[in-house]
Amino acid sequence: MTIQQTRRTGTAGSSRRPAAGDAAARRRSTAVLRDDEADGALGEVPGRVRAGIATWLRSPALDFYALLAIGGLLLGLGLVMVLSSSAVISIAKGDSAYSGLFRQGRFALIGLPLLVLAALVPPAFYKRMAWRLLILGFLLQLLVFVPGLGVDAYGNRNWIRFGSMQLQPSELLKLALAVWLGAIVAMKHRMLDRLFHLVVPIGPVVGLAIGLVVLGHDLGTALVMCMLVAGSLWVAGVPRRWFAAAAGLGLLGVLAMTITSPNRMARIGSWLGGSEQSAVSSDQSTHGLMALAEGGWWGRGLGESHQKWGLLPAADNDYIFAIIGEELGLLGTLSVLVLFGLLALVMFRMITRIDDLFVQVTVAGVSAWILGQAFTNMMVVTGLLPVLGVPLPFISAGGSALVTSMLALGMLLSFARHEPGAREAIGARIRRVRGSAAIVPASGATAGRTSRARTKAAARSTAGAEPKTKTKAKTRAASTPTTKGGPQPSTTAGPKARTRSGGRGPGLTSRATRTRRSPR
Repeated sequence: MTIQQTRRTGTAGSSRRPAAGDAAARRRSTAVLRDDEADGALGEVPGRVRAGIATWLRSPALDFYALLAIGGLLLGLGLVMVLSSSAVISIAKGDSAYSGLFRQGRFALIGLPLLVLAALVPPAFYKRMAWRLLILGFLLQLLVFVPGLGVDAYGNRNWIRFGSMQLQPSELLKLALAVWLGAIVAMKHRMLDRLFHLVVPIGPVVGLAIGLVVLGHDLGTALVMCMLVAGSLWVAGVPRRWFAAAAGLGLLGVLAMTITSPNRMARIGSWLGGSEQSAVSSDQSTHGLMALAEGGWWGRGLGESHQKWGLLPAADNDYIFAIIGEELGLLGTLSVLVLFGLLALVMFRMITRIDDLFVQVTVAGVSAWILGQAFTNMMVVTGLLPVLGVPLPFISAGGSALVTSMLALGMLLSFARHEPGAREAIGARIRRVRGSAAIVPASGATAGRTSRARTKAAARSTAGAEPKTKTKAKTRAASTPTTKGGPQPSTTAGPKARTRSGGRGPGLTSRATRTRRSPR
């Protein structure tokens, strides 16, 4: 046989073998593609992703989880950037490079249990405590003017000192004012179109709160409080003509405070174009813009800022956004902007979903406060506004601002937890997580015992199936058709029968045996 014939024979044999076992191969094969995935490699995955996102967006607990996620990201980013922006100055002062992080982290640890407690209490608790919170805020703000307690910084008297701890009472006053406005508007919402009920008691209380801050020469905080009041009253449905009148009075007040303060006039002059008089005050805005420009698209890298080496004042506080731009680039600054934009969308969704007017007005006040302060800070850093001394919420260094912002976030979580259907959805998710956590994988010894038990069970089942096989073989042998010479004797399963049958097993006979016993 030639090589070509051998190859043809082998090829023919190999082509016939799969044909013989084709049915068995089909029985053993497993389908890889489902019918709905036959059109593409990903099949219906995009549709399932879209359906999952749509379901998640319709979830009544979306606001609760979104507040948790956004607040956690802002807080984490703030701790990282405070460490990066304050390490050099801390070393220059002879302290540890991590002293800024430890200080900010201590306030974060103080604010965390307060946030949890604020999220657990019901919204009705805040409504009952509105007057008490407002009185507490007034008392703390009055301590600023007590000799020995009040502290001056950067021309403002808006801090109090207890030992080694320094607090800013106006931050708590913002939260108290937002809650109080929600409670008052909920009580008088049907009479707010009348001037008397709009002015009393809202006018005197708001005027006193903002006036105490203005007496401390803190114009930036006063402007943020004005935005808080405007956001609350806008959602409450106050007629627009009163907003125009209030805006006119506020503009006159700001002009008066600016003209009577040489420091503010220098800042305005620096912002408008700079002069020799405002050369010192222009350093902050100039180096802030330089930090943003040097960051470029992707930034120098975390911890690689040049402006934080004593060139940029308040690098870890009011101008931390500039350090973010220098180290993380345009991507980092846009990420911060997106986080606050998402926070705005979540709070707007809460206002539209909740039917309680107190909650709606309070959420509007808190959103105007936090978002207004955040965008004001970013506009100051980018040169769109003159320097106002307003920190970036959740990110800038400062214990009072951080603790109060976390308290406000906890209150928002309480409101989101009581949205229609939110408590049931959160409870179902917690039960599902607990159920999955209760499933514990077996240890090595348990897995070994289980495997041995399964092996023994399989052996017993195999042993029980052998007699049935022998019985079927005997039945087939007994039912063998007879020949002309009489019935053919059946063989047994003993050794002698296996020897005669040539090792073919019980119930089978060899050709020689059939030839000898069957007559021709």
